[in-house]
Amino acid sequence: MKKIREVIVVEGRYDKNTLRQTVDAAVFPVDGFAVFNDREKLALLRRLARERGLILLTDSDGAGFVIRNYLKGALPKEQVKHAYIPDQYGKERRKRRPGKEGKLGVEGMRPEILLAALERAGATFEGEDAPTAPGGGLTKADLFELGLSGGPDSAEKRRALLARLELPEHLSASAMLETLNLLYGREELLTLLQDGGPEASK
Repeated sequence: MKKIREVIVVEGRYDKNTLRQTVDAAVFPVDGFAVFNDREKLALLRRLARERGLILLTDSDGAGFVIRNYLKGALPKEQVKHAYIPDQYGKERRKRRPGKEGKLGVEGMRPEILLAALERAGATFEGEDAPTAPGGGLTKADLFELGLSGGPDSAEKRRALLARLELPEHLSASAMLETLNLLYGREELLTLLQDGGPEASK
């Protein structure tokens, strides 16, 4: 499975599931039109764009282009690449009927089509021996050990951490873990968490 450096931005979780079976990459669903009113999510996307670069991969129907055009105007263009899927007509297996325009979305695309779209967009494919984040990433076991999951006040601790790191407060434990690993190396994270946040390490 090819590893991609950029964060791939998609419309929803089913698109994310399909992509995660196709490439080794961080995939960020914006929850469709909900992103229009979510300043925190937009701020996080800008941050990810700075740190890793983004690839926008939305459906090929009108709604997909409305979302793409909104993000195109809201994000720094030099940090964003655009991947496009072809117009293919049909119905995704989980749906009872086709979408409004009858086109398949990202979730309905075959792996080779998605891979070709990402290649055309100029995705950065990393070698299997490419260096990973220093010391590897933070794990679920680390979150538990640090009291950020599995404890009576874990949710409160997560909220406080997210506020300190200026990340959206509604991230679940899993989404928080994925986001932290995108933005920080393991040792840097452990230092931030043990010292009480970024301001404490200055």
